This record gives sequence, structure tokens and C-alpha cells, in this order.
Amino acid sequence: MNRFWSSITQKIEPYVPGEQPRDMQYIKLNTNENPYSPSPRAMEAMHAAINAELRRYPAPGADDFRQAVAQVRGVDPACVFAGNGSDEVLAMAFMAFFDPGAPLLYPDLSYSFYPVYAKLFGLESARIAVDGDLRIRPEDYARPCGGIVFPNPNAPTSCALGTAQIEDILRAHPDVVVLVDEAYAAFGARSVVPLIGAYDNLVVVTTLSKSHGLAGLRAAYAIAQPHLIEALERIKNSFNSYTMDRIAIAGATAAMLDVAYTQETCQKVMRTRAAFSQRLRDLGFTMPDSRANFVLATHGEAPASRLFADLRARGVLVRYFDAPRLDNALRISIGTDGEMARVADILAQLV
Repeated sequence: MNRFWSSITQKIEPYVPGEQPRDMQYIKLNTNENPYSPSPRAMEAMHAAINAELRRYPAPGADDFRQAVAQVRGVDPACVFAGNGSDEVLAMAFMAFFDPGAPLLYPDLSYSFYPVYAKLFGLESARIAVDGDLRIRPEDYARPCGGIVFPNPNAPTSCALGTAQIEDILRAHPDVVVLVDEAYAAFGARSVVPLIGAYDNLVVVTTLSKSHGLAGLRAAYAIAQPHLIEALERIKNSFNSYTMDRIAIAGATAAMLDVAYTQETCQKVMRTRAAFSQRLRDLGFTMPDSRANFVLATHGEAPASRLFADLRARGVLVRYFDAPRLDNALRISIGTDGEMARVADILAQLV
């Protein structure tokens, strides 16, 4: 260990992002990126934002983006918080709402940034096991805690809870924040943003990386009642008041308002997912019913570690988690129809 590192730096195990190799041309299905370009309106807005005004700081509240989110999601702008990607919004939420002393609950198979943040911010945590079908069981969260966080749909399992199930969790914990991470909700899950008015402990975080094809831009938002948004603003303004730059605000605002384009591309992904999933099942794979822009596939006779290596050697990148309960599964992002047909053909040869 470096003797100049802080004690926290020495103890944490950082999140490991999906690889972004440049050694050859890959069919890249390892980081759940959208296979379609961002909205043309967003591209135009970002080009227009490259002007002399870049010498000035952006609006600290990203007001245009917040107004666009409020308009599209049907909430008051006072219920919207804007941030530089959902990981940043999540980090600020962890600081704003969760204290040491009572465990933060999250699924044992879930987004691996949650335990990283818990350790980084000195929080106790408890991983709650998903069931044999890789689903979250709301009744398992009926225990004392300092807060709850989970993705819906969950990642990497792709399973989604229904609104009533999430309400069960909210009602069981009226005195702590329940943070629902809806990074993949646009691909087939029901958003719980309409519940915001009824639950003063609900925070919903959403990113434009997946549904809007803007992973390279870094834009996200949280929706909650104003007293929770105020807490996020207090953290932001104690850390970095200008979280979104002028170009990001312009692009995210235009992308958010181009509802028809977003719906069209998400529907394309969902149709491709259905066809690819059926092709995999025909090849002997099993997988949960995905509500995300990826599938988690397992083959009973072909080890996932071998398939991962063989796919990579053939120019296909997928995600393999060498971890308990996931070590025989591949997470495969959904690309274009042509890409997924090619991947299915390769898998047919490999199994």
C-alpha cells in the first residue's frame, strides 16, 4: 500500500467498469450501451452550445434540463435534481440520506457500485439475497435498516419489481429513504415516479446513458419530494456546484424533450431483445424474463467462462462476473438486429 494513501483509500475495493478496448473492432455488448445514436435534436443542440459562452460557468442548477425532466415526467421542477451521470447522483444520495449506525439494504446480486459507496462513506450495509429465480422479494426487506437501494429492473439479473411490490417496501419503511435506481426502466419496467407525491421517503434516480443513448455525455436526474431534493442540493453545493457543463445541459435537455425518438429506439431494443432471447432459448440457454437492455444467459453444458473467452476471441465483448451465483452466466447487452443475429450464430457454433 502507498504510505500516502488515506485509510479509506487503502480499504476500498473500487468499482470495475466494463472494458473499452481499442485493439480491434468488436461487437461491443459488455456495458449496456444503447446501440442507436442520440436524438438528432440533441446532437444539434450540443453543436450549437459550442460557442463563446463556454468561457462562462454553466447554470449551477442545470435549470433547462430540470425543466425538461419536469415537463416530460409530469412533476414540479422543485422535485428534480440534475447530475453528471447517475453514479454521481447516487453518490450524492448516499451522502444525503444514509447514516452510519443502521445497515443500508440492497440485493446481493445488484449494481456493484452500491457496496463501494457504502464503504467509501462509512456505512454499514447488508446484502439481501435474491431468490432462486434471481428476483427481489419485498418481504425480505422487512427488517430494521437505515435505508434501502435497488435497481428496477435489477442489474445484472434484468428482473423487475411491480409497482405494488415497491409500495410494500415503501410502506414498511416510512422513516428511511428508499432509493429506486431506474437506469433500465425504459426498456420494459413500470416507473415509480408517479408514486412520488404519495411517499415522502421515495427517491427515483434515472440516467440518460441507456434510454437516450448518451452514455458518453454523463447526464442523469433524481425525482423526489422537494425536501429530499433540498438535501441533494446541499450535498452538491458542498462538493461541486457545477455538476453539468453547458454542452451536457444543452444535449440532455434536447434529448429529454425528444420523447418520440427515445420511445422509438427503446422499442427497437425491446423487439431485438425478444428475438435474441428466443434464439438463445432455442440453443439451450436459460435466462430471466428481461425488462432491461440486456439479458443474463446461462447454458447448462457450456461454461460461461469459456463462452466469454471464445466470444472475445471472435470479436464479441460481453460481461462475465466471476462471482458466486453469477459465475456461469453471461450478461449480454442488446445491440442492433444484425449484431445480435451474428452473436447468436457464433453462440450456436460454440455450444
